[in-house]
Amino acid sequence: MFKLKAFAIAVGIAIASTIPAKADKLQDILSAGEIRVGVLLDVAPWGFKDENGDPAGLDVDVANLLADDLGVDLKLVQVTGPNRIPSLLADKVDVLVAALGATPERAQQVAFSQPYAAVQLGVYGPADMEKAETPDQLAGQSIAVAKGTTLDLWLSDNAPDANLIRFEDVPSVLSAYMAGQASSFAENSAIVAEAAKNNPDVEMDLKFLIRQSPAHIGIRHGEPDLLRWLDTFLFSNRMNGKLPELQEKWFNVKQDNLPHI
Repeated sequence: MFKLKAFAIAVGIAIASTIPAKADKLQDILSAGEIRVGVLLDVAPWGFKDENGDPAGLDVDVANLLADDLGVDLKLVQVTGPNRIPSLLADKVDVLVAALGATPERAQQVAFSQPYAAVQLGVYGPADMEKAETPDQLAGQSIAVAKGTTLDLWLSDNAPDANLIRFEDVPSVLSAYMAGQASSFAENSAIVAEAAKNNPDVEMDLKFLIRQSPAHIGIRHGEPDLLRWLDTFLFSNRMNGKLPELQEKWFNVKQDNLPHI
């Protein structure tokens, strides 16, 4: 009996030793002393390069705050709208702080933190363009939109008769609208406010309000400790006023109560 028990214990130990330890991204980050944060640097005021060529914007400040609270070095990794999620899934970044909106489709690929900021999504156009009260009134309207964004997905589902003209990134959308390649464009209110400030002669009036759009930090699935830490980080910095201060600094609007997932 003793030999049988000893044999069973030995087999159990052998089997256990062949099972790889579950990775823990939070502990990996702490051990490495560095966090790789994916940010957009072509969509002011979320993220851009200032006059000295240095990264700036709301998401850059949030990334710096995140690294400070973790007590690790920050490595910013520039991503684009279309490659944000692929970069995360390919482990090129640890987290995304990249104006990322949460949708059920995206939630099949990545996990979302609670929101850290919020803007309004809408369709914008010249002053003489008639406003739309419902999505079906956008039928036939040529709307420039960044490919694969929340706006692209929403308009595709809710305004199928609109003429969506898709571009790779936000700067291309704005350039196309200002060049007359589309009669309107879809974007979030923070980006539009910044674009209007830099192009005062271009009319960018809100023609259809879609909805509020919170921004979330994105991580890969299967990292509950990291997700819990991020939500605690956001809660703490909402309570101490740092996140509301950043939204007011970059968006020039006060932060309302943010919705929760």
